Amino acid sequence: MNKHEKPQQDAYPVPDPQEFARNMVKVAAQSQRLVTDFMKGQAAQAKGGAADPLNLTGTFLEFLSHAMRDPTAIWQAQFKLWQGYMELWQNTALRLMGEQVGPVIEPPAGDKRFKDKEWTENQVFDFIKQSYLLSARWLQNTVGEVKGLDEKTRKKVDFYTKQFADAMSPTNFVMTNPEVLRATLTSNGENLVKGLDNLLHDLERGKGQLSIRQTDMEYFEVGRNIATTPGKIVFRNDLLELLQYSPTTDEQYEIPLLIFPPWINKFYILDLQPTNSFVKWATAKGYTVFVASWVNPDARLAQKTFEDYMREGIFEGLDAVEKATGSRKVNTIGYCIGGTLLSATLAYMASKGDDRVNSATFFAAQTDFSEAGDLQVFIDDEQLQSMEEMMKASGGYLDGSKMATTFNMLRSNDLIWSFVVNNYLLGKDPMRFDLLYWNADATRMPINMHMFYLRECYRQNNLATGRMVLGGVKLDLSKVTVPVFLQSSKEDHIAPYRSVYKSTKLFKGPVTFMMAGSGHIAGVINHPDAKKYQHWRNEKLPESVEDWIAGAKEFPGSWWDYWDGWLSEKSGPKVKARVPGDAKLKVIEDAPGSYVKMK
Repeated sequence: MNKHEKPQQDAYPVPDPQEFARNMVKVAAQSQRLVTDFMKGQAAQAKGGAADPLNLTGTFLEFLSHAMRDPTAIWQAQFKLWQGYMELWQNTALRLMGEQVGPVIEPPAGDKRFKDKEWTENQVFDFIKQSYLLSARWLQNTVGEVKGLDEKTRKKVDFYTKQFADAMSPTNFVMTNPEVLRATLTSNGENLVKGLDNLLHDLERGKGQLSIRQTDMEYFEVGRNIATTPGKIVFRNDLLELLQYSPTTDEQYEIPLLIFPPWINKFYILDLQPTNSFVKWATAKGYTVFVASWVNPDARLAQKTFEDYMREGIFEGLDAVEKATGSRKVNTIGYCIGGTLLSATLAYMASKGDDRVNSATFFAAQTDFSEAGDLQVFIDDEQLQSMEEMMKASGGYLDGSKMATTFNMLRSNDLIWSFVVNNYLLGKDPMRFDLLYWNADATRMPINMHMFYLRECYRQNNLATGRMVLGGVKLDLSKVTVPVFLQSSKEDHIAPYRSVYKSTKLFKGPVTFMMAGSGHIAGVINHPDAKKYQHWRNEKLPESVEDWIAGAKEFPGSWWDYWDGWLSEKSGPKVKARVPGDAKLKVIEDAPGSYVKMK
């Protein structure tokens, strides 16, 4: 044993045999109930459902048919894996004899699974860790090197292979996770008893489907300690409530700001807490801020279309802002799918000579979906057909939990498996975290609108190619000449910066593109006071995003002040601050309104 290593028995004490046995009996009883409840839930879900809604059978059969055509490549991959294991065994033997040796393989930067010191200091767990990493690398490399697959099939195989590798991580099992094993022995198994209680509770909450609790859902309440920036609801229709926020300055810019968040989630990602609220910050900068709070649709609204969201959302929102402020010109923001809708609407408005939108800012929003990231693995004809049938059977909408699961799978180690370990294996309650509360506060999707969006954008890319039709108008983004600000994020897995950059070649007015650090949420919601991350700027727009990055300059911290400098020049002179309800629109109720609280 290396003299620097602690005796393993200190970390793993022998439990109280009687207490441990009693808890194991409880675990066995709970496990039996768990299996029974799970099977009942699966049987109920299976009625009328597709046997393979993700179309994995056909995908992997195609992969195997191509893999078998080149057995030499498979043999070479096996040989590389064997070499890796031989080196690992040799290093482990040398370490057991007291020698210092480096690892054969290490987790990638940012991998939080192996942060417990035992994964490095304990020889057994270090061997388990490296053995897993070698196998996972071999599996993904072997899949990635199969020749002859079309690009979409390859991406789908790669994605689900990674999902399998992540699921098989030793961190996800009691006996191969040192932190869990330590907790099990020191608590006489209490962690497993509590963990199974948590698991049963989550199954009951999900009505037979596992609904993992990512945060303390009882602690947060919309309007009490989250989404608390003062304001009023000044307009309401079937699809949205319009929030006008109370001024915090004596004067405001003449041209108001209207924000269209994604309807896939609730609007208050822009107003989580006072310390990270974009809405509160923008109000303090002197903008008259309006935000669309989309309804959480049910079967009554199942037939609402993408065009309805344009007419009842953007058009009626613009009308309402004009009544509330007297300003015909409006600056706009579209976030994610809200930005896609805004892009399509701008093309429609350009064809009609409607010039009410003064400028458009896009947060993590795509118009060209040819490189739309990992979400493309869920979009093929078979999966879309299965989704449509499921939505029809559910009353004409997609349940919010389905969308939440899809997005969680894109970062499964952070948003699924870390909570499996914390909640079910360690038996802990999740921490209080506003962002994860918002992430779990899912919304439903009307069938007509959602299927149009998936097929027209993700499947056929019709918006970028000029083939999308709304209101009888074939949309042409090259007719959009208003000033555009495009925000992207370096690590965004939902709207990749390569995809966002393609919009610079679609709009024909003045375009500013910038890239923030972090991802789809943290790259956007990054208050300057937090002094986190960084962002890159380059006023030139070369043909490729790689050339843009090569010529970009890095700046520390948030990009919000940079955007404020851009928008303030387009917002007109200062006027007396507008108080909600003082103009043609009267107050309906206090912010954050009723729609955001719909479950």
